[in-house]
Amino acid sequence: MLRLSKSVFRRAQIKREPEDFVVNEITKDGVVLGGGTETECEKLSAKGDKDGKFSIFVMQKRDWNTAQALKAIARKLNRGMKSVGFAGTKDRRAVTTQLCSVYGVGPEQIMGISIKDIKISCACRSSLPVRLGDLEGNSFGVKVMGLSASSIDLAYEYTVFPNYFGDQRFGMRKNNTDIGIRILKGDMEGAALAFLTDVQNELDAESVEARKRLKGEMDFGAALSYFPRHLKYERSMIDYLSKYDGNYANALRKLPRQLLMMFVHSVEDQIFNSVVENKVRDGDGQVEPMHGELVCLQDNYGFPDYKRIVRYEGKRAFQIANLIGYDTKEISEHEMEEMEKIGIQLDDFKVKHIPEINCRGSYRTIFSPFKDLGWNDAERKISFSLPAGSYATVFLNELFDLRGGTAD
Repeated sequence: MLRLSKSVFRRAQIKREPEDFVVNEITKDGVVLGGGTETECEKLSAKGDKDGKFSIFVMQKRDWNTAQALKAIARKLNRGMKSVGFAGTKDRRAVTTQLCSVYGVGPEQIMGISIKDIKISCACRSSLPVRLGDLEGNSFGVKVMGLSASSIDLAYEYTVFPNYFGDQRFGMRKNNTDIGIRILKGDMEGAALAFLTDVQNELDAESVEARKRLKGEMDFGAALSYFPRHLKYERSMIDYLSKYDGNYANALRKLPRQLLMMFVHSVEDQIFNSVVENKVRDGDGQVEPMHGELVCLQDNYGFPDYKRIVRYEGKRAFQIANLIGYDTKEISEHEMEEMEKIGIQLDDFKVKHIPEINCRGSYRTIFSPFKDLGWNDAERKISFSLPAGSYATVFLNELFDLRGGTAD
């Protein structure tokens, strides 16, 4: 029987240095990447195609986020960002290894790249790029400080944990969901101004002053002279609004599509997190699905297989809940109540003013499995593996109270 992971640690600290948080991608073939080992390079070459127009490669980075690292690589290769691909985003304040690809460049050129804190360990040609989602999961090694126990025993029976979305999904200023709700309701002006002028949870004093001034004056032309240079996305929107006053939908389009999608997804995420919280609160630790409930079966690696969604009949499976979208077929009473609270309907996920961020909807496991849990007492390091999309910091919070450092 599946049950919640029990609490092992209390009041610990992580992520003081990038080396304290190591993330190695697990490929769809079950290969744990990490430093260009002979096995992973052989596996990579086996997938290759000598005549392919893409090159796939293993990238290790330190203190870079994935987009910034690939942008630096693309620049070195005289390519644009549209030419590169990756399976999953990785933390910035960490040492991470992941599979990537680039179009129109040979492996030898990639292997010759020299960028501080970025290492390319192996590369080969391929007929296909690496696409978002082309991974099984991630393997973690996390140094944990502040433990009172001299040794830790992790030999216990529990195998799943509540699969909440992590805080990072809701933005540094914690206003992604508010912006997303405004977008879904068609309030493009409110969404744009929330992005530009909200100061709650804004830590930079100069940014606070600029946002407050813009909210008070509403002079976009003048705002370009005082808005901090590091707020590049805000400045792009302000520049547009200084020329096309009142066209808030197109001003929002000045933001990367991925960021706009994050706003809408955060609404889905908030509803989903509420479902998980309700299940944890009322389930008394019981996570076995009920007969007839929607579940996804496990794949050969033991992780959720979202391509095999069925009604539960007793086989090993993971209960799922909706990531709400316009095509969601079955809505629970709790999900409906959450939607009514924020005043949205399914059709609102068809964003009339910005149709490129429409959300069809999908599924996510309410409880996520974990594997390979271990503890190195000498290094004070915990190791574990999680499926793609599950958050290491959420899992770690199930084990101990984090006092410092979380994922970006």
